Amino acid sequence: MTTLNQHNLSRRGFCLCCMAASTFAATGGWLSPSQAYAEARNIVDLIRDDAAKAPIKVHRLRGDVSILEGSGGNIAVLTGADGKVFIDAGITASRQRILEAANGLGRDPIRHLINTHWHFDHADGNQWLNAEGVAILAHENTRKHLLVAQRVEDWDFDFPSPPLAAIPTEVFSSEKTLTLNRSTLALKYYGPAHTDSDISVTIPEADILHTGDTYWNGVYPFIDYSTGGNVEGMLKAAEANLAAATGRTIVIPGHGKPVSNKTELSAYRDMLFAIHENVSKTQAAGSVSRRDDRRQADRRVRREVGSIRHNAGVLHATGLPRRLTPFAQIFNRRRELRSPWRKERRLSKGTLTCLVQKNSSFASISR
Repeated sequence: MTTLNQHNLSRRGFCLCCMAASTFAATGGWLSPSQAYAEARNIVDLIRDDAAKAPIKVHRLRGDVSILEGSGGNIAVLTGADGKVFIDAGITASRQRILEAANGLGRDPIRHLINTHWHFDHADGNQWLNAEGVAILAHENTRKHLLVAQRVEDWDFDFPSPPLAAIPTEVFSSEKTLTLNRSTLALKYYGPAHTDSDISVTIPEADILHTGDTYWNGVYPFIDYSTGGNVEGMLKAAEANLAAATGRTIVIPGHGKPVSNKTELSAYRDMLFAIHENVSKTQAAGSVSRRDDRRQADRRVRREVGSIRHNAGVLHATGLPRRLTPFAQIFNRRRELRSPWRKERRLSKGTLTCLVQKNSSFASISR
């Protein structure tokens, strides 16, 4: 299976529940999470393969700022006489198409790169950009993670330490301000959120905010507990993003629809809060094992948040775009295969039982 179309998301397709159900029917036993995970290729390989083929879409904003969409996270580009400034580096497999898209924005070379955090879909391009003469700036924890091998448990993947050329040469701990291309770039550390290395980048002259992966527009976010992320930090980051935005602000999310605004950001914050609150209540009340409990939890979440897409565990707040980028399709499909599900009870009369994810901020209700 080498194309995205062969990995369609569907309730009957490529999901852990259905894989487990079909195996149970055939063998009389359940697949363990690791066995289910082995049925599919690694998420990192899938994302890299997709980046090797995906076109780079250019979204021109204002104040000489544009977005390059299609190589991992959304890349912001600020052009000008001081050289292009990249906010995030994308995936190396997209190098040629990224260069072509960037050259279409102006003749100035790429001279500066800011990593919003350490993950490969935002920093994989560091090495080749450094070879182009780019200086790399990031939070000190991004440098710390890139200096040594890292494991992301939910991806079941070990990232080796990249070459020294990919390591940020300049770091900061809390806040930093740059002046480039007649614009101010205000960098601010969120604290532990998506990871423990997340920063925002604000360009006040253009009223643009790049949130990195503290905001996934229309896609339920991944939180990397392996390197310091946590749901409470994500909620704090969402509040900080809202406080930094106005009704005119263009908000650039890490993933999802690349051009966003405060209204969509607010809906995302409300979704995170409602899911966290409802699942916390459910977990506090004990295991969701009775049919009535499942129905009540399902109705409560639907009423307060909107519809739940059980296939791939993606939750959409009411009013958010109901589409998945190629990256999100791959990511959410693989995350469901990897998630440490706990089986509450076996299949009964062909009905999927409720599965509750451990150490997580959300539950998936199957009927």
